[in-house]
Amino acid sequence: MSLAARDPEYRRILIESAAVYPDGKPLSWASRLLPGPRLSQVRGPSLFPDVLDRGRARGVRHYLLGNTDEVLEMMRRELERRFPGVLIVGTHKSYFRPMTDEEQRAQDDDIRAADPDIVWVGLGTPLQDAETRRLAREVGVLAIGVGVVFDFVAGTKAEAPAWTTRLGVEWLFRLCSEPRRLWRRYLVGNAVFLWAVLRQLASRTRS
Repeated sequence: MSLAARDPEYRRILIESAAVYPDGKPLSWASRLLPGPRLSQVRGPSLFPDVLDRGRARGVRHYLLGNTDEVLEMMRRELERRFPGVLIVGTHKSYFRPMTDEEQRAQDDDIRAADPDIVWVGLGTPLQDAETRRLAREVGVLAIGVGVVFDFVAGTKAEAPAWTTRLGVEWLFRLCSEPRRLWRRYLVGNAVFLWAVLRQLASRTRS
């Protein structure tokens, strides 16, 4: 929400995307104060394994997009160990830079050939939100962004303790884990988020 508040293009991407969910607890809290539907938190680290687990009975086909080849292979092995019979029909690494037209065509062709029911996108915000929308439009697949979840499953990054989720401070654990990379996202982003909520509350009060 903080990025959407200051970036009209990103806000438009979210509005036009079919698979965006309230990953943070503060979003669900804010929805109780502002007009519109009340939201319940949907955590990527919970949604991803739940769908893979329950999808086994229906033969749901999964494709993993993002991160490195090493992380993708570690994650595949862990998912197959944790959920015997799960169908991981393909993977594709991230280039950590804008793709060339040739690279994008090769990636899209690989996804089409794999014929997945869901493409899980672990590129991080905001890249994954733009990519999930593009894949839905240009490749015709259901794509869901799950951010850092690939690293959690592979074991290359630690997931926040459950109590931080209950208190809505999961972001603080991640900030302490990677301060140099994430300080701007959380310290600046949280301030923008709070200001956006307060501004909407003030506007609602005046009206």
